[in-house]
Amino acid sequence: MALMSTSGTHMAGLPEVVDPCQVAPKDARELSRPFFDQLQQLEEGTTEYSYARNTLIEMNMSLVRYAAGRFRCRGQQEMEDIVQVGMIGLIKAIDRFELSREVEFTSFAIPYIVGEIKRFFRDTTWAVHVPRRLQEARVQLARATEELQSCLGRNPTVKELAELMSLPEEEVAEARLASNGYNSASLDAAISNSDDGETVLQDFIGTEDQALELVEDFHALGPLIDELNERDRQIIHLRFVEELTQAQIGERLDVSQMHVSRLLTRTLTRLREGMLTTR
Repeated sequence: MALMSTSGTHMAGLPEVVDPCQVAPKDARELSRPFFDQLQQLEEGTTEYSYARNTLIEMNMSLVRYAAGRFRCRGQQEMEDIVQVGMIGLIKAIDRFELSREVEFTSFAIPYIVGEIKRFFRDTTWAVHVPRRLQEARVQLARATEELQSCLGRNPTVKELAELMSLPEEEVAEARLASNGYNSASLDAAISNSDDGETVLQDFIGTEDQALELVEDFHALGPLIDELNERDRQIIHLRFVEELTQAQIGERLDVSQMHVSRLLTRTLTRLREGMLTTR
C-alpha cells in the first residue's frame, strides 16, 4: 500500500497516499471508505473537497481499465479514448455514491462506467445519425433475425419479426432500414473489374439534381430583391410566396388589378435584367 504522502496536501483523519494511481484495487476498496466519509462532510468547491475527490478518482482508475478491457475488440476506437469515456462514468459514480447505501463502491461504480462506454459506442460507431430508439432496436432486431433464421431456415418476414419482438410492423421495418446506417462504404469502393476498367460504387448511385442550378440563381436573386422598395418586395411576396392572384393583391393594397399587373411586370423585368447582368 502506497502511504506517507510527500505532497503536503494530506488532510487530518485521512490515510496518506503517495501515488493514488498506484494503489492496488484490493487496497483502494478499503482506502476509499474514509475518503467518501470526508467527502460527504466537506463543502463542495473547497481545497479539501477537491483533494478527497481527486484522490478517490485516481485510486479507482483500475475499475475503468477493467471495464474498458471488455470493449477492447469492439469497433475501431483507441483504448485510450474508451478509458477517457469510462472516467466520466467513474466521476459520476463518485459524485453520487453514499456510504449509507451499504453497498461496495465497486458494485456501484461499474454500471456507471460501462454505461458511459456503451453510450459512447452507440453514439459514435454509426456511420450516419440515427435516433437512439432505432439504434437500440437494431440490437434486438439482429437477435430476433438470428433466432428466426435458425428456426425457419430462411430469412424471416417483417411480420414474423414484429411478432417475436412485440413491436408494430412499421417500427420493425424502420429499424431494418436504419440498421443500414451502421456501416458505410466509400464511393470509390471497387465493385468489380472488367475489360473497361474498375467499376466503383459511385458509378451506380446518384442522379443529376436538376434543382441544383437554382442554388446559384437564388444567391444572385437575393441581393436584387433587397434593392427593391418596400412595396415592390411586398408584391413579390404576395404573388410568389402567398400565391395570391393579382386581383387579391389589389384588394390587399387597395389598388386596381391593372396597377398591380404593371408594377409586377416592371419589377420582374428589373430582376430578370439584373440576373442576366450578374451571370
